[in-house]
Amino acid sequence: MALGQFLMFVSACIYTSPTAYWLMFAGLGLLILGNGFFKPNISTMVGDLYAKNDSRRDSAYTIFYMGVNVGAMIAPLWCGFVSNGESPEGFKWSFLSAAVGMLIGGLVFYFFKDRYLHSPEGKPLGVKPEKKPEKKQGEANKRPAWFSAAMAVLCVALFAAFYVGGSDIIGAAIYSVSITIPVMIITDGSLTTIERKRIGVIYAITFFVIFFWAAYEQSGASLTFFADEQTDRNILGWEMPASYFQSFNPIFIVLLVPVFNILWDFLRRHGKEPAATMKQAIGLALLGVGYLVIAFGVDNLDPAVKVSIMWLTTLYFMQTLGELCLEPIGLSIVNRLSPARFSSLLMGVWCLSSAAANKLAGVLSGLYPADGKITSFLGYQIADLSDFFMIFVWMSFAAAIVLALLSKRLEKLM
Repeated sequence: MALGQFLMFVSACIYTSPTAYWLMFAGLGLLILGNGFFKPNISTMVGDLYAKNDSRRDSAYTIFYMGVNVGAMIAPLWCGFVSNGESPEGFKWSFLSAAVGMLIGGLVFYFFKDRYLHSPEGKPLGVKPEKKPEKKQGEANKRPAWFSAAMAVLCVALFAAFYVGGSDIIGAAIYSVSITIPVMIITDGSLTTIERKRIGVIYAITFFVIFFWAAYEQSGASLTFFADEQTDRNILGWEMPASYFQSFNPIFIVLLVPVFNILWDFLRRHGKEPAATMKQAIGLALLGVGYLVIAFGVDNLDPAVKVSIMWLTTLYFMQTLGELCLEPIGLSIVNRLSPARFSSLLMGVWCLSSAAANKLAGVLSGLYPADGKITSFLGYQIADLSDFFMIFVWMSFAAAIVLALLSKRLEKLM
């Protein structure tokens, strides 16, 4: 990832050159590849610090999530500072800063991991596997060639179906892979009945979080446009840049993580802690409440009028409450229910839900009623901002209700 950011820095330095285009995509490719190695494995290692039934796992993932968001909080502020805001050329310093930060982080992890990262049995985590390990019971079976061919055909067929159905190349690729990989895992012959049921639970919650992130990720699309065009950002004579709203969510996360840890611990001690899947349903409902608030705030709003900054701040606050009920808990569930041999791969499936959600978020943000245009979605007419935000209200509440109704059944399978 550090190399990818450095290539993007070089690309920005020579942005008038034709070579810059290819350097940018090479850098993005390395970022994607690096994140594919990093994100599923680091999330798995957090869970491996605890025994499978350790009740502290949810709190551990919440703390881990706070650490992630410390970086998310600092990044837009730092990048806005070093890039000189208005100058596109200034973004090169943001890329260089990211490259240096990732290099330092990688070196710290490499030299200190063996000292601090140990399993409950005292074994170091993330050790290099043996060259030819002995086959153990429950080891993933070697697939016959015909099965691999069948999965390839399935992936291509799904890609073609989504593409013909109107998705672009990236969307078709995301959706087809998001179906093919879970099918490959669940059909592994080494899985026991219990393991297969638990993986089914992972797939179920992964499906529901797509709706959460599709609404949540409007922060980088329609909500940023709303912040720039229709939010009064004047604070005591200083106009806050619209990009600063991107720091609101991570700031709220850092502030609220200790509160949530205290809350879950208190409820656990008194036998009142909600089930993991019910926490996620609550998270979806809180997200819906946030969008309901802003839908009310912009109801019948004249396009020339700007609303108070408090409406968008309230939405981001409610989003954060929902996120802390959903994402760390989801990471904990995936780690707890995954068979050891599939733990990182299933964490990757969890991450695939974010990819699908981001693609859906882009589609939905295209419905934003800018310049007085009237659009529709599944027969629902969108004539103004209130109509637009209500899409996410209904979507979040519907997902929350269905997940809450399924919660007891899913918990039994866990």
